[in-house]
Amino acid sequence: MAATAPATAFSRIGQLAAQRRVHEAFGWLHLHEQQIMSWQQELVMVAAPPFSERPRAEWLCGKFRELGLEDVELDGIGNAVGVYRGEASGECVLLSAHIDTVFPAGTPIDALLNGTRLIAPGACDNGAGVTALLAIAAALRHAEIRPACDLIFIGNVGEEGEGNLRGIRYFYEHSPWRDRVGAHLVLDGAGHEVAVTQALGSKRYLVTVTGPGGHSWTDSARPNPVIALSRAIARLGDLDLPAKPRTTLNVGTIEGGTSVNAIPEHVTARFDTRSTDAEQLIRLEVEIHRAVEDAVIEVNASVKKEHTLRFDIAMIGDRPAGVLTEHAAVFENLRAVDRHLSIRTETRIASTDANIPLSLGVPALSLGAGGDGGGIHTRNEWYDARGRELGLRRILLLLLACCS
Repeated sequence: MAATAPATAFSRIGQLAAQRRVHEAFGWLHLHEQQIMSWQQELVMVAAPPFSERPRAEWLCGKFRELGLEDVELDGIGNAVGVYRGEASGECVLLSAHIDTVFPAGTPIDALLNGTRLIAPGACDNGAGVTALLAIAAALRHAEIRPACDLIFIGNVGEEGEGNLRGIRYFYEHSPWRDRVGAHLVLDGAGHEVAVTQALGSKRYLVTVTGPGGHSWTDSARPNPVIALSRAIARLGDLDLPAKPRTTLNVGTIEGGTSVNAIPEHVTARFDTRSTDAEQLIRLEVEIHRAVEDAVIEVNASVKKEHTLRFDIAMIGDRPAGVLTEHAAVFENLRAVDRHLSIRTETRIASTDANIPLSLGVPALSLGAGGDGGGIHTRNEWYDARGRELGLRRILLLLLACCS
């Protein structure tokens, strides 16, 4: 990202950062790292496996109330929502962080804190982002900052895996705030030098091929669903995918069968397609359907009618693509904030909760919450709070700038 920003945006950020109350908010962030890390350690101890995030959402609602947010509630899908009131009740700015993890129910959680480093499943993704919600709310309240518009804090469900962005998707379909969002900042993971400004589109499919099954010797004339699906996968593997726009196709899992000496009755595979171009995703959807259908038709042409194979293709994920234009106010504000804080940010393409607002034309981007992290999506995931303060200052300034 260029280090420069429009003079008006840069001067506006300078004036904002010079305000006494903003300094007081910065001071709170500087002096309360121990409190922030305590929240983070407590947070990660509350399990939030896919589709079972309610205990963590309830915990977060409790913290929102303690920090003085208003209208705190669990919405219809289980997002934790709270409002920090501004001077005007028209447009609002949304600050969100996903509360779900990739870890299944029953995963042991032993949050080990050693100095500035926290080790636990989900410590960074997205313990860092959710904790930043609390830190920003606390700093605003301590400094008695009254932003120009309402700020909506949301700890949302359903970002990871097959969650299909259902938390943020629900917000933009059902929330009474949905038509008032002027900008949306997504907090995801650690770091302060990356900004996701382009949403990587993806579609995911569960392909199932079924048949009569049977004994590998006595019923050897019956068709094998594994072989049929394998032929389809091989055909898809030969596709010439474009480098620009970059497009990928992955087969993530293949499951089925009961024994080495049994013809399976069914087999399933999960396909993941990704591209920065929605047209390429449509093309791949057509190719998957064509490859599976052709493979099954080919097999069925030489078997008895009662032994024919059947197939089903179900979409299990749809993350729309989108892009934040460089002339969007939130982008100009980000460049100005980064220039003010002497940060040189790299813009990236990724799949995050920001996909939903960007696809709807709402200015949005995804940021790290400061600090550092690693071992993402493993039980040894870690987060190091060194450098967190700079990331939080960046978020606070950008949030207030988007509201002005």
